[in-house]
Parts: sequence; C-alpha cells; structure tokens
Amino acid sequence: MQYDPIKRSLGKVFDQTPALRKIFYRLLDLLLLRAWHVRKELGRLNPEQASIILDAGSGFGQYTYRMSRMFPHAVILAVDVKQEQIAQCNTFFKQTGEDSRVHFQVEDLVRFVRPRQFQLILAVDVMEHIEEDVQVFESFYESLNDDGMLLISTPSDKGGSDASHHDEGGEGFIEEHVRNGYSIGEIADKLKQAGFSKVEARYSYGAAGELSWRLSMKYPILLLGLSKWFFVLLPVYYLVVYPLAALLNYMDVNGRHSSGTGLIVKAYK
Repeated sequence: MQYDPIKRSLGKVFDQTPALRKIFYRLLDLLLLRAWHVRKELGRLNPEQASIILDAGSGFGQYTYRMSRMFPHAVILAVDVKQEQIAQCNTFFKQTGEDSRVHFQVEDLVRFVRPRQFQLILAVDVMEHIEEDVQVFESFYESLNDDGMLLISTPSDKGGSDASHHDEGGEGFIEEHVRNGYSIGEIADKLKQAGFSKVEARYSYGAAGELSWRLSMKYPILLLGLSKWFFVLLPVYYLVVYPLAALLNYMDVNGRHSSGTGLIVKAYK
C-alpha cells in the first residue's frame, strides 16, 4: 500500500470542518519530520525576510497555514497543480477570515514565473515530482527579489523515495516521483546553473529520523492499507509510539548528519 492514496483519504476525513482541518495541520506538524526541519529554518527568518511568500507546490496547505501563523503580516501565494486541493484550501482560508492575504491558485511550476516578486519561496516535497527541475529553479530565481531565499525540502539519493522498491521494479511506497532523490552536489550544481550564487545544503532524515519516519508514518500507513479499521486504533498506537518518535525527530533536527534520506537546501540570489 502506498503513502499518497492513504494521505489523501486522511485529508478528506479531516476536511469536514475548519476545526478538523486545523487538527489535521497540527498532526502533520507533529508527525512529519520534514515539518520540524522546515519550521526550524523558517524560525530563523525575520518577518521582514518573509513579507511576500510563494508556497510552491502547496498540497494540503499545511505549510501555508504554518507561515501565516509565523508571519502574520505576510502576503502568501500558494500554488499547486491539483485543483481539488486548491479549492479546499481557498475555502478553508476564507472560513478562517484570512483570504485577504493568503490565496491559493492552480499553477504548473514548470510554466509559473512572477519576476522579482517574492522574498521567500518554499518548496517542500515538490522537486522530486518534476522532470524539468532546472527550468523550475530558473523560474524560482527570476521570481525572487534580490535578497530573496529559496527553501527546499526534498528526498536525497540515499533512499529518500524508498528507492529500493523502484530499483526492484515495484511501485514503491511513495508514488509519483520522477527521481529517487538528489545528491548534495547535484542539486547545488543545478541551482547554480539556474543562477543562484550561494547554496547551502544539509542532510536530514539521518539514522534517528529514518527510524522516526518508519514508526510514525510508514508502519501506520501500511497497517491502514491492510485494514481501514486500524484508523480506530491509531490514537492508541500514537500514544505509545509518539514520545519516542518526537525524541528521534528532535535528535534529527538538532544533529548533523554525514548522510540521510532527505535534504534541506537554501539558495540565495
């Protein structure tokens, strides 16, 4: 059973009311290690560094929601190719009264560019889905103002897309990836080819983070794939597992890793 169909099903469960959607966002914040890493990097920014933001590949909108809380005066444009998710996110932000400064729209990042408009571009779990990655990096570069920053979270080539399953000819746990991940050198070279003058990249999902991901995400989703009745048992499962997963997440976010299945990348003009 793959990750994305179960994730979409859970999203529909929590999309019934704004309160449930906020709970869903909070759960994603707590459980997803990448959210811990992104939150740490965003926390290092001054509000002036993030007054106009692009959430590139916004998905469920959880990072847009997080940034709207962290930067209460920021104007945020969130784009994605999935019309249903865009409509749901616009409805949610209208219900919460923040649609005046947060807007979602359907866009293809391969063709999307807004010259010199944004101070911050966030791309979480996006680039592994796009074949024309250098073209998108070039558009990001053109869309940033002179002191802007691009923040990327993406799988590394150390198994971040459950690569072993793809190599064996199977579907893999995580679907729709056009590449198994980047090396630090590869993504840095491509960003510099697109025009960025400075690139900082580090591994995430080291040994502790990889174990946390299996405990908090992979195993529960595999069990949900076997039977939807496991959804009833999820609170008990996480009551037991989450304290260890949170400790492992903390270790991953605050440690340095010589290798890992994820990458956190910052690029500057």
